[in-house]
Amino acid sequence: MKKTLQEFKAFITKGNVIDLAIALIIGGAFKSIITSFVNDILMPFIGLILGNSNIADLKVVLEEAVGDTPELAIRYGLFIQTAIDFIIIAFVIFIMVKVLTKMKKKEEEKPSEPEAPGNEEVLLTEIRDLLKK
Repeated sequence: MKKTLQEFKAFITKGNVIDLAIALIIGGAFKSIITSFVNDILMPFIGLILGNSNIADLKVVLEEAVGDTPELAIRYGLFIQTAIDFIIIAFVIFIMVKVLTKMKKKEEEKPSEPEAPGNEEVLLTEIRDLLKK
């Protein structure tokens, strides 16, 4: 049991797991922002252009509501709204990955400083210099 707990602790404290947890939290908050942007800012403009006040209300009623039975409808307006959410989120993530990849390439292209010579090389250089004199 103790070994399992140690393995679990090692797994949790790895950088990848922590990075993934942070990414999930930020991703959830980011999705909320994009959803609000689409619902509250973008969709009213699209609704105005299409002549409908709310795109999410667009639907095809297959069967009207009767008594306690709710209506049966295909709500394609909600689908359109969700698809727009997805496209915006996917595009922003694409741009972020593109920028991060570009930054990573620049870091790789930077020439690394040459390694400092070892003790043997320093001694041999000193001997060479002394022999030249």
